[in-house]
Amino acid sequence: MAEQVLDRVPSLSALYANALGRSARLMIRTPTRSTALPEVVYRVDDVPVEAEQVVAYQRVLGAAAASDALPAGFVHVLGFPVAMAVMAREDFPLPLLGMVHIANRVDQHRALHTGEHLGVRAWAEKLAAHRKGTQVELVVEVTGSAADGVAWRGRSTYLAKGRTLPGLPAAPESAPAGAAWGDEPPQPTAQWQLAADTGRRYAEVSGDRNPIHLGSVPARLFGFKRAIAHGMYTAARALAASGVEHGAPGTDAFTWDVTFGRPVLLPGRVAFAVRPAEGETGAAGGAATDGRSGATGGVEYLGWNARSGARHFSGSVTPLV
Repeated sequence: MAEQVLDRVPSLSALYANALGRSARLMIRTPTRSTALPEVVYRVDDVPVEAEQVVAYQRVLGAAAASDALPAGFVHVLGFPVAMAVMAREDFPLPLLGMVHIANRVDQHRALHTGEHLGVRAWAEKLAAHRKGTQVELVVEVTGSAADGVAWRGRSTYLAKGRTLPGLPAAPESAPAGAAWGDEPPQPTAQWQLAADTGRRYAEVSGDRNPIHLGSVPARLFGFKRAIAHGMYTAARALAASGVEHGAPGTDAFTWDVTFGRPVLLPGRVAFAVRPAEGETGAAGGAATDGRSGATGGVEYLGWNARSGARHFSGSVTPLV
């Protein structure tokens, strides 16, 4: 794929505005049925990191700043606009607005820090037919000042519901969120009380002002009863509560997976549980009341609605050896 260097990180607000314009254009003309993804990699060099933004991000998550290491979820925030710029292209075959984030995987090979010069690359791949529409994966790689290659790699899977394209291979079937936890939810290790403005507060620190997260009126336009929490807000909060990230010396390298299920309506309450991953032993079984395990081994986590039993998200964090 051709690599295109951008002179700055794209503005998410401008990208959303362009996406609205593209949606309006598609309403008055027949959309193309292209099944080809853009053959381009967007690259931004020397991405700025503001320490104040990192602190504000951690405050929204309810996490304490332990060092100058960047949380893995914050690195996602830094790279997201570059990936979104790929999705906002005119030759991208799916509409940006209305895309649903259904899964995410991060491989962090080392922690990045506030004083480093970061580089970001992003592209789209694996366009596939999904039983509910069409899915695609956006890949982001982040490098730091050290000449040690990619430090952080994220793979986000998005679904365009109701959008079908001809001739695509079928996406592999994946287990729904929380399947590994069985039919009965576990005893929660924490209860998250999410206020009505949770989406707006996360938007302030992430720049992601997707209308579905900002209020009930815009959310209804996309089929939601109320505003919903950002998926990466709940995923990053789960990562912080897992106790693996920055949990002990040598645990800054890990794989972090999440599968998203039913959205979290705002305001709302999320029951959360964390346990050692299958085959792991350690302190995770004795999680503190705030949900932190203190474990240095792999853990699995689950977020659900205690009243209805609906699974919101599940995943795991596994240190890389």
